[in-house]
Amino acid sequence: MTAPVLMYTTAVCPFCIRAKQLLKARGVTEIEEVRVDLDPARRDEMMQKTQRRTVPQIYVGETHVGGCDELHALDAAGKLMPLLESA
Repeated sequence: MTAPVLMYTTAVCPFCIRAKQLLKARGVTEIEEVRVDLDPARRDEMMQKTQRRTVPQIYVGETHVGGCDELHALDAAGKLMPLLESA
Protein backbone atom coordinates (compact mmCIF):
# COMPACT_ATOMS: atom_id res chain seq x y z
CA MET A 1 0.00 0.00 0.00
CA THR A 2 1.23 3.46 -0.84
CA ALA A 3 0.62 6.82 0.76
CA PRO A 4 -2.22 8.83 -0.78
CA VAL A 5 -1.15 11.00 -3.71
CA LEU A 6 -2.83 14.29 -4.59
CA MET A 7 -1.91 16.04 -7.82
CA TYR A 8 -3.08 19.42 -9.03
CA THR A 9 -3.26 19.16 -12.84
CA THR A 10 -4.67 20.59 -16.05
CA ALA A 11 -6.05 18.79 -19.10
CA VAL A 12 -3.07 19.27 -21.39
CA CYS A 13 0.10 19.12 -19.35
CA PRO A 14 3.04 16.97 -20.44
CA PHE A 15 4.69 17.35 -17.03
CA CYS A 16 1.54 16.02 -15.34
CA ILE A 17 1.61 12.99 -17.64
CA ARG A 18 5.29 12.32 -16.90
CA ALA A 19 4.68 12.61 -13.16
CA LYS A 20 1.73 10.20 -13.33
CA GLN A 21 3.79 7.72 -15.34
CA LEU A 22 6.57 7.73 -12.75
CA LEU A 23 4.14 7.34 -9.85
CA LYS A 24 2.40 4.42 -11.56
CA ALA A 25 5.78 2.80 -12.28
CA ARG A 26 6.47 3.03 -8.54
CA GLY A 27 3.27 1.21 -7.67
CA VAL A 28 0.81 4.05 -7.11
CA THR A 29 -2.60 2.83 -8.25
CA GLU A 30 -4.71 5.84 -7.25
CA ILE A 31 -3.92 9.49 -7.79
CA GLU A 32 -6.43 12.08 -6.66
CA GLU A 33 -6.34 14.60 -9.48
CA VAL A 34 -7.59 18.13 -8.98
CA ARG A 35 -8.16 19.82 -12.33
CA VAL A 36 -7.37 23.47 -11.68
CA ASP A 37 -8.28 24.43 -15.24
CA LEU A 38 -11.89 23.47 -14.54
CA ASP A 39 -12.22 25.05 -11.10
CA PRO A 40 -10.61 28.45 -10.45
CA ALA A 41 -11.27 28.10 -6.72
CA ARG A 42 -9.12 24.96 -6.65
CA ARG A 43 -6.33 26.84 -8.49
CA ASP A 44 -6.50 29.50 -5.79
CA GLU A 45 -6.35 26.73 -3.17
CA MET A 46 -3.27 25.23 -4.87
CA MET A 47 -1.50 28.59 -5.03
CA GLN A 48 -2.33 29.30 -1.38
CA LYS A 49 -0.99 25.90 -0.24
CA THR A 50 2.10 25.68 -2.45
CA GLN A 51 2.98 29.32 -3.22
CA ARG A 52 3.31 28.17 -6.86
CA ARG A 53 1.23 28.72 -10.00
CA THR A 54 2.43 25.85 -12.19
CA VAL A 55 1.18 22.29 -12.48
CA PRO A 56 1.63 19.63 -11.50
CA GLN A 57 1.84 20.24 -7.79
CA ILE A 58 2.16 16.89 -6.07
CA TYR A 59 1.52 15.79 -2.51
CA VAL A 60 2.47 12.38 -1.17
CA GLY A 61 0.53 12.07 2.04
CA GLU A 62 1.00 15.43 3.77
CA THR A 63 4.34 16.11 2.06
CA HIS A 64 4.44 18.64 -0.75
CA VAL A 65 6.87 17.14 -3.24
CA GLY A 66 6.64 19.98 -5.75
CA GLY A 67 6.39 19.54 -9.49
CA CYS A 68 7.46 16.93 -12.01
CA ASP A 69 11.17 17.79 -11.87
CA GLU A 70 11.21 17.59 -8.07
CA LEU A 71 9.38 14.25 -8.20
CA HIS A 72 11.97 12.81 -10.59
CA ALA A 73 14.83 14.21 -8.48
CA LEU A 74 13.32 12.63 -5.37
CA ASP A 75 13.14 9.30 -7.19
CA ALA A 76 16.72 9.60 -8.48
CA ALA A 77 17.90 10.26 -4.91
CA GLY A 78 16.16 7.09 -3.72
CA LYS A 79 13.75 9.02 -1.51
CA LEU A 80 10.46 8.57 -3.40
CA MET A 81 9.79 4.94 -2.49
CA PRO A 82 10.31 5.45 1.27
CA LEU A 83 7.93 8.43 1.09
CA LEU A 84 5.33 6.39 -0.80
CA GLU A 85 5.69 3.48 1.62
CA SER A 86 5.22 5.67 4.69
CA ALA A 87 1.43 5.20 4.55
